[in-house]
Amino acid sequence: MDMRNLKKFTACGGCVAKLPQGMLKDVLSNIPKFDDPNLLVGFDTSDDGAVYKLTDDIAIINTLDFFPSMVNDPYLFGLIAATNALSDVYAMGGSVVSALNIVCFPEEEDPAILG
Repeated sequence: MDMRNLKKFTACGGCVAKLPQGMLKDVLSNIPKFDDPNLLVGFDTSDDGAVYKLTDDIAIINTLDFFPSMVNDPYLFGLIAATNALSDVYAMGGSVVSALNIVCFPEEEDPAILG
């Protein structure tokens, strides 16, 4: 299988693959609300990230995106995905100090390709 053709794994790419905002809002409305005074921004505000206060001067922004590739080149798609995640943090006034990654990868492929 040629992993240089990422778009063959998806019917649509990029943010167009996300749930419509109205549908997502309906789904999230079924999650029980909880009160934590340190949670400054949660899912109820429809922001790109959550903000949790650690101290009076420090808060952490958590954000995660997952979307199908809109380009065929794996390296370029990695750059696009990283830029998208970084922009969520910057848009909320934060500085990036750590990062997490998720990936969807066919089981039958050689995991060395991910490197």
